[in-house]
Amino acid sequence: MTDFEKKVAALRQHHEELLSRENKPLEWGNGIYEKYKYPILTAEHVPLEWKYDFNEHDNPFLMQRIMCNATLNSGALKWNGKYCLVVRVEGADRKSYFAVAESPNGIDNFRFWPEPITMPDTDDPATNIYDMRITQHEDGWIYGVFCAERHDDAQPGNLSAATATAGIARTKDLVNWERLPDLVSRSQQRNVVLHPEFVDGKYAFYTRPQDGFIDTGSGGGIGWALVDDITHAEVKEEIIIYERKYHTITEVKNGEGPHPIKTSKGWLHLAHGVRATADGLRYVLYMYMTALDDPTRVIARPGGFFLVPEGEEYLGDVMNVAFANGWIADADGRVFIYYASADTRMHVATSTVDRLIDYCMNTPEDGLRTAASVETIKRLIAKNGREKA
Repeated sequence: MTDFEKKVAALRQHHEELLSRENKPLEWGNGIYEKYKYPILTAEHVPLEWKYDFNEHDNPFLMQRIMCNATLNSGALKWNGKYCLVVRVEGADRKSYFAVAESPNGIDNFRFWPEPITMPDTDDPATNIYDMRITQHEDGWIYGVFCAERHDDAQPGNLSAATATAGIARTKDLVNWERLPDLVSRSQQRNVVLHPEFVDGKYAFYTRPQDGFIDTGSGGGIGWALVDDITHAEVKEEIIIYERKYHTITEVKNGEGPHPIKTSKGWLHLAHGVRATADGLRYVLYMYMTALDDPTRVIARPGGFFLVPEGEEYLGDVMNVAFANGWIADADGRVFIYYASADTRMHVATSTVDRLIDYCMNTPEDGLRTAASVETIKRLIAKNGREKA
């Protein structure tokens, strides 16, 4: 065996050890969900064949020819008995692409499929695409809705000026994708999510209208729109179902995460909220519930955040960010929540439908004032005092 072959063998062994590493839940959580010791996907999990040229003549120093920067913001789907994530993979060139990684148990041993997804372009090709939400719709298709980013040519001298639209594609197998026209809307749109069922015979979208690529401006929160034809989707009327509020976790912006989970008590929603701090924007996850007979009517609004970056999760490309656009509810009621930390790596947290309903229904709402928060705490203290007595 040559030195080059020895290096390749050692590299493959090291990679296999990472892929096959067992993940274990952390102790002393909050009772709502369990987090796990290791990230489930990092840049190091990307297949070696996507990075290295293994021809010794062409790459005698065994260099990475195509480097990877991050794995983040994954859509999720239970597919053929496997837990599949449609991962946003970001290269060293800042371009993101989609790739499927699957696991037999949803918490470790995630392995990418042989090749990234080939996503067809529209007539107006996007510079970058990312953050796909996956919806297995009752019409029989699996839909992916994602952000399509392009330079804002109305500002030719500003190389940071961009526009955001919702790209739409569909598939039957997660391999071959049909690209549909982007969602037409009066405003820019990010974090658009397709509801899994028809509503009044129409396709239903959760939206996040905003005036600019980053700033929400007059955008009021999580929106709702019905669309007649998903092959030519256009937002004609839009209502806000979960508004932003001053001095809360949704003060700057908020958006739907994955599509909601249907339960006997209502639709479970996972969303992200953003507020400003002295150190920049802080992204956290929160939950709410809507009525089964009307997905626009909020029936539970637990106050504050549901999940935040902790420990090493704070560190990465964009500090202090937790973001989720994928979760899986198993038939036995177990829920796998897939979230990214610091726009860098993917994690999993596990819970159950019953626990998440309990959390939503029995967590006090945000009273929107310090005095209200204190009274809420005092009521809990008094209740616990009565229990002791």
